[in-house]
Amino acid sequence: MALADNMTKTPADAAHCSVVAEGEQGREITLRLAGRISLDNRHLLAAKIKALLRHYAPHRLTVDLGGIEFLDSAGALLLVELEEVARTASLPCDFVRLSEASRRLLNLIDRQALAAPPLKALAPPGFLDQVGQITRTILHDFFALISFAGELLRALVQAFLHPQRVRWQYVLFYMKRVGVDALPILGMMSLLLGLVMAFMSSLQLKQLGATVFVSSLVAIAMVKELGPLLTAILVAGRSGSAFAAEIGTMMVNEEVDALVVMGFNPMHFLAAPKVLAAMVVVPLLSAYAILIGILGGIIVGVTLLDLTLFTYVNETRKAIDLFDLISSLFKSLVFAIIIAAVGCQRGFQVKGGAEAVGAFTTSAVVTGIFLIIVVDALFAIALHYIG
Repeated sequence: MALADNMTKTPADAAHCSVVAEGEQGREITLRLAGRISLDNRHLLAAKIKALLRHYAPHRLTVDLGGIEFLDSAGALLLVELEEVARTASLPCDFVRLSEASRRLLNLIDRQALAAPPLKALAPPGFLDQVGQITRTILHDFFALISFAGELLRALVQAFLHPQRVRWQYVLFYMKRVGVDALPILGMMSLLLGLVMAFMSSLQLKQLGATVFVSSLVAIAMVKELGPLLTAILVAGRSGSAFAAEIGTMMVNEEVDALVVMGFNPMHFLAAPKVLAAMVVVPLLSAYAILIGILGGIIVGVTLLDLTLFTYVNETRKAIDLFDLISSLFKSLVFAIIIAAVGCQRGFQVKGGAEAVGAFTTSAVVTGIFLIIVVDALFAIALHYIG
């Protein structure tokens, strides 16, 4: 007995399927495929084959592929899935009249991967797992930063021992970018900070008749803390991010690898000029911020508090001494090294594309500001006991 069941052919679906049951029904059938078997009609063809197999319930299956005109990877995957379904059901299945091109395409499919069980959805990590992952990330980042600091220190020592090897033109270039270009915004912020501090402190000191101490408060705050801290945060946002983005872009474009191939040390060639420039200009910027902040306090004191310029300056001079100024500039020097080192280190860590550059640039700013605050707290403790 021979029965045939043809699929309707449409312009978008140019594949037919004919089924012939040879012998007694339910024993052996031949599934003939013809036309195009591709991604366009794969799902429709799979549903039709499944329905026919359910209807005939054969004990043996022969698939005749002699009439196939076109077979793509999706169609080949359909045939492999049919073979896998027959194997799971213990149904003998044979492919006959298979062209050499179709055979090569079928051999490209990994049958073991199809037979593998589906991956189970990972359960969201628990609280302890998250704490462990964060701790491991922090420790890994800390050790990477320490390792980079060692390489950078060696590069700086060699730069001081062999100054002729330093690219001084680039040091001057970065001094301009880090220092001169930051003067307007830093001056405006320091002036406003001095004005606000003097005005807000005077509201409280007026009640005690001690407005003359506004000058001391502004001077101590600007010299010991706010001047270096404000400068460091501003430079971290402007220049630390720029260092990370510049080197990160070079990593993405494989320019750093090209420097290594040409025999240049990226630490000497890229990082050392940036760090040297920051070490020179950040203490100067800090002194500039301190001066402008005190000037803002003078404006409030002279115009609103009826203090003479001589009185304000004299009280400021009494509140601070040379040690305070030197320790503040030294702290700014340490901040400069941290900002430039973190920016360069994050830049050298970039792998991938533009998204990685943005991520590590953000990380450079966040890490730099965090380390600045930590080091500033350590300086405050140390200077308290030294004083």
